[in-house]
Amino acid sequence: MSLDVCLARRACLARRAAAAALSAGLAAGALLSSEPAALADPPNCTAADLAGVAAGVSAATSAYLFTHPDVNAFMTGLKGQPRDEIRVQLQQYLDANPQTKAEIQAIRQPLADLRNRCGEADDVPMP
Repeated sequence: MSLDVCLARRACLARRAAAAALSAGLAAGALLSSEPAALADPPNCTAADLAGVAAGVSAATSAYLFTHPDVNAFMTGLKGQPRDEIRVQLQQYLDANPQTKAEIQAIRQPLADLRNRCGEADDVPMP
């Protein structure tokens, strides 16, 4: 066996040994962590989860508005108004249109479910 092959094999073995030692150290650290598992975040409460749910709700809302031109026209008419006025007008519109209210609530339900599972909006990571 040539010296180059022998040195290359030793270097490869040394890298593998170092990687194994590092992996073992990380695993041991995770097992011996002082933070109790009870304090861990609930599953599916990451920023990626929030972004995915928000994207789905956004796409469904867009499809709903395109297929309901009267609701789309109303929502578009709110543009540029102060938030307080928008909130009042939207509530009045939804109260006068209970089917629309139910449909929009159903579209937004995945966000409500995420909030209920992961905590209040301030606790859910924002991307």
